[in-house]
Amino acid sequence: MSDTLTAPHPAAAEAEQTFGIAAEFPSAAALFHAAEKCRDHGFKKWDVHSPFPIHGMDEAMGLGNSKVSLIALCAACTGTVLAVMLEFIPSLWLYPLIVHGKPLTFVTVPAFFPVIFEFTVLCCAFGCLFGMLALNRLPRWNHPLFNWERFAKFSDDGFFLSIEADDPKFQENRTREFLEGIGAKNITLIYE
Repeated sequence: MSDTLTAPHPAAAEAEQTFGIAAEFPSAAALFHAAEKCRDHGFKKWDVHSPFPIHGMDEAMGLGNSKVSLIALCAACTGTVLAVMLEFIPSLWLYPLIVHGKPLTFVTVPAFFPVIFEFTVLCCAFGCLFGMLALNRLPRWNHPLFNWERFAKFSDDGFFLSIEADDPKFQENRTREFLEGIGAKNITLIYE
């Protein structure tokens, strides 16, 4: 039987807003199998925490490809279109200027390539950065899991699984029973 604890929180008496429930597992293999069972049970908002990457954990969690690549593609296409518009509209239509007898047509496109390329890369880089921050819900200055004293072990020798209260299948008692059934120890309710 596992120990059932509640993480102390200074404002718990004032506001009982639950972040979720977290549990500790004895090894990386146990965490891997717990992730498979959590995925198969249908949880959507949950995560695993370990001191090192565990091979195959993405598949065990049922994670797909990141959406950052789609955001980067959209940002790059936007950068390309903006660069083309910023160069072609003034140069060919608003303020046409004949320099050294060069024509005012699309034949002069090669001169615009460096700026188009650089602006595309710049917009793609910003899209990657801000897309990653948005998808990870950052910046968040303090995560509720850090209020749990045992969680400090995750960077050394601890293996943890946390399920958020926002998950559609989250029910405190049933989730606790589920975690006990898959071999979790130190099951703890985490407050915001």
